[in-house]
Amino acid sequence: METTYVHGYSADEARRLNDQADTLANLLHAGTSYPPGSRVLEIGCGVGAQTAHLVASSPGARLVAIDRSAESLETARRRMPGVEWHQADVFDMPFADEEFDHVFVCFVLEHLRDPSGALAALRRVLKPGGTITVIEGDHASAFFHPDSELARATIAHQIRLQAVAGGNALLGRQLYPLLREAEFEHVAVEPICVYADESRPDLVKGFTRNTFIALFEAAGDEAVAAGLTGRGEWQQGITDLRRIAQPGGTLHYTFFKALATKGNSP
Repeated sequence: METTYVHGYSADEARRLNDQADTLANLLHAGTSYPPGSRVLEIGCGVGAQTAHLVASSPGARLVAIDRSAESLETARRRMPGVEWHQADVFDMPFADEEFDHVFVCFVLEHLRDPSGALAALRRVLKPGGTITVIEGDHASAFFHPDSELARATIAHQIRLQAVAGGNALLGRQLYPLLREAEFEHVAVEPICVYADESRPDLVKGFTRNTFIALFEAAGDEAVAAGLTGRGEWQQGITDLRRIAQPGGTLHYTFFKALATKGNSP
């Protein structure tokens, strides 16, 4: 099934993904490690931003990573030659049934037209008793100071732009029902809140400025071309968003991390 990565594959987007992964690693990857010898599948690995942290936390695991972009995979391969890389789509994976002990999915389902179908495909390649870990964000969970109507409108325009591309920037809140619909068992979803202010300069730089605001800065041309907003309105919204990364600014955002198991039934 055709999918669209609304953020594109530019060098700036690769840097944003790496900033996001490195800044949030202690939060998003806490408690996620796989035993030596286990076979682990990561889908939508991109440039390997999250893969690097999986390698660090599970040095004895056998990691297999797939992505649709050959260019992204080449970047990831140069970075981590010990991982098994495949150019593939989650809906057409070159793997046998029940081939993996664990599956890891981070910031992927939000870009798919059929996240339920993707989870069903992943259940097929997972062994009975194996686990799936899914991490997704939810743009509507963001609130900040100084507040701004135009900044909030900019976020709303990006949410609509992603919907037009076939994705869902609010998918984090849906992880539990999606996993249950795909017949996973023992589903547990944990909200992971990120809060940044000037007392946490690393988070302000790595998350507020280089991850969160950068995402919206990159979407301006597409949002205007799609008729969602005017150039002036978008630019003012971005200007207002940038104030939350300045002294006195704050940002709160919630990610959702789900862990579930494949039962023994077919």
